[in-house]
Amino acid sequence: IDLLPYEDIVYLGDTARCPYGDKPIAEVREYALECLDHLVAQGVKALVIACNSASAAVLRDARERYDVPVVEVILPATRRAVAATRTGRIGVICTRATASSQAYDDAFAAAPQVTLSTQACPRFVEFVEQGVTGGPELLAAAHEYLDPLVRAGVDTLVLGCTHYPLLTGVISYVMGDNVTLVSSAEECAKDVYRTLAERGLEQDPATAAPTHRFLTTGQPGEFATIGRRFLGPELEAVTQFAGGAVAQVVAL
Repeated sequence: IDLLPYEDIVYLGDTARCPYGDKPIAEVREYALECLDHLVAQGVKALVIACNSASAAVLRDARERYDVPVVEVILPATRRAVAATRTGRIGVICTRATASSQAYDDAFAAAPQVTLSTQACPRFVEFVEQGVTGGPELLAAAHEYLDPLVRAGVDTLVLGCTHYPLLTGVISYVMGDNVTLVSSAEECAKDVYRTLAERGLEQDPATAAPTHRFLTTGQPGEFATIGRRFLGPELEAVTQFAGGAVAQVVAL
């Protein structure tokens, strides 16, 4: 919304079945493809998979399945981290699903000078969705997850879940001021801008009257409360999306 203020946006949050991070990759794939199918049916000009777990599960399928550009969060964050590191020691914090997929290991394989340390942080999403961004319980969890990365000497840390930027304060505190934090969410947004510009798909600012639609598979009221922590007052109304049977989603 900040980088592309003139663009129409349809956002679909699968809150009825989240978090994806603790689910098997095959299950995440089914749910994510169902959501993407619905968005494509709405006539979108580009797809953004704004979830690391979903990106790890469906990126290859999505790029073969749809005729519109598909932008995800893993490769943009990887590129930024490689550019930012001074020592070649990079850490990634993510969900269990993303960690088990080894999607970041595959992405960083193109940079052999990098020593990668990956840490699953399953409780971080729970804290964010409860609106907890500080306090002793969160700090204790942060030390549990992040202290091994501090001992490993990482100088760059990828926030490999789009919930984690809301915990930047505690993450930065535990990691220390000399560690560069890379937000996969922010790098994804930059990649969306780049993709639209390179393909001539940008909306004309002179004639644009952008609309933002928010859909959820869960309860609209709960989604709006959580969503405003991320987006602020831009999130005004939320519509419930019932979705179809995931059994109808088949691989290409």
